[in-house]
Amino acid sequence: MKRVSLLITLALLLSTAIASAATERLTIQGHHGRLAAELQMPQSTKGKCPIIILCHGFGGERNNFLMCSLADSLAAHGIASIRFDFNGHGESEGSFEQMTVPNEIEDARRVYEWVLSDGRFSRIGIAGHSQGGVVTAMLAGELGRKALRGGVVLFAPAAVLRDDAIRGQVGGQAPFKGDPLDPPAYVEVWGRRLGRDYVTTAFRLPIYETAAGYKGPACIIHGTGDRVVPYTYGLRFHQLWRGSEYHQLERFDHDLGPDPVKTVSLALRFFLAHR
Repeated sequence: MKRVSLLITLALLLSTAIASAATERLTIQGHHGRLAAELQMPQSTKGKCPIIILCHGFGGERNNFLMCSLADSLAAHGIASIRFDFNGHGESEGSFEQMTVPNEIEDARRVYEWVLSDGRFSRIGIAGHSQGGVVTAMLAGELGRKALRGGVVLFAPAAVLRDDAIRGQVGGQAPFKGDPLDPPAYVEVWGRRLGRDYVTTAFRLPIYETAAGYKGPACIIHGTGDRVVPYTYGLRFHQLWRGSEYHQLERFDHDLGPDPVKTVSLALRFFLAHR
């Protein structure tokens, strides 16, 4: 019964979005080459509209379920979005081996700058999942409240990546061979090579220290069943950002199952309140 209800909800969301949105494929110059991006505009917009920048997680891509579902839901309610592949991911240029959190922050900054220069948008918000949540939080801290008047949403933000790097782990996998303080030229993650710069920058990454610079509206969503990033890492962002919303979803995993639609609904409600 729950599965049927979920499918019906998804069908309604998608049918509404298809009727009310137009998608434009873009390329934006990133830190390590051109980034593949999609701008989703609500067709019912008169004048400028709000826009949300969407940041996927480690090893992911812009067209995953969470990113697309949130983009569709935003469009159906008059809010534009832009989702993109980080360098070395999806259809973007660059090598996964050369990807680091700092250069992903620079990718996201350049997407923000593109949005700011476009002229069609009234206010800008940002959302990110997992490592994309860390990128989102740190960029928000660097840009500040006035730059992101549309608000910030973090889905299972992977601030654990700094502690993992110190332990010699990457991507939730077992420790790699060698000294994490002097890592090898590359490590194997999910059958792909990831360069030592990822590790060396990760264990020095000032995640919460940088995020503290953001003083605007925020929403953190994290599941207690997350075995990749314990929910306490999301809770710490809530404690850092006074007045932020915090939704602790019982037994939800890192990909926000078993009901990702609920997660999208929480984020949508937040962005509508700050449009």
